[in-house]
Amino acid sequence: MLNSSFCTITTQSHLYKVYALANSLSMNNLPLTVLLVDADQIPINEQSNIEFILLSELTTNLTINIVNKYRNDLDKLRWALKSCFLLHLLNNYKKVIYIDNDVCFYNSALFLFDKLTSSSILLTPHFYEANPFHRQNWLEANFRVGLFNAGFIGVNIYATPFLEWWANCCLYNVKKSYWRGLFDDQKYLDLVPILFNDVEILKHPGCNLAGWNYKNYHLHRLGNGDILINDIYSVVFIHFAELSCIEFASGNHFLHPEFKQYDLLLKHYAADFNFKRSIFNKRTILTYLYFLKWKLFRLVE
Repeated sequence: MLNSSFCTITTQSHLYKVYALANSLSMNNLPLTVLLVDADQIPINEQSNIEFILLSELTTNLTINIVNKYRNDLDKLRWALKSCFLLHLLNNYKKVIYIDNDVCFYNSALFLFDKLTSSSILLTPHFYEANPFHRQNWLEANFRVGLFNAGFIGVNIYATPFLEWWANCCLYNVKKSYWRGLFDDQKYLDLVPILFNDVEILKHPGCNLAGWNYKNYHLHRLGNGDILINDIYSVVFIHFAELSCIEFASGNHFLHPEFKQYDLLLKHYAADFNFKRSIFNKRTILTYLYFLKWKLFRLVE
């Protein structure tokens, strides 16, 4: 059995992000195993540290049931398959770390696998703002979308009970429904430190640095361009979800150099890539409507 691997899940339309991720991971000298959910054959590989796996290679009954339920929604399918993919990889590796394909690494992350020697499950908090006197919408966001970010999950070979439970939760429902306490595959993770042992909550602020948490930290740039967080921590990886890109794309933002580096990396694999904010898709419209409803209820309290 091999020791360690990073992994991610993608569709063919987002392969350029996977190649950029693999490029940023090359400093770690570990493979990136990629589950491709919408292809019948392995694509041309533009990074030597990538190993592709087709969905047809995952054959457990649980995987088949999830695929049958979400086959018509590739986003839900990707989210629901994380646990099944990790279970599959633990047949070959002792430790596996799942990361979303819109992540970029700036320093070595090998120390995270060391943590999986003493812990079976590794989670990262969102670290949303939690101030009851200012921007309270972020305080309440902790309870709407979940305490932990499902864009990073570390497990070792003893995490099977957790992964099977999480897979069954996703089979039950992958849905955004605040009033029911559901948020895709992510909100279920709130229960993990309660239901399972050997869970470590990774409080390193340089892991999963993003548009939703950078304001919590003191960021200082050294003369060589590196960043120190709270005068101690280095930036390990940034999660370039849409909110991060919206924030960091501004030319005067402190983290714009990191965004620019990521943007150039994406363009290397997709020359026509150009980040554009999605203003009128279903998700952003629902988010705006929810915020307006929240503001209205705050006004009448």
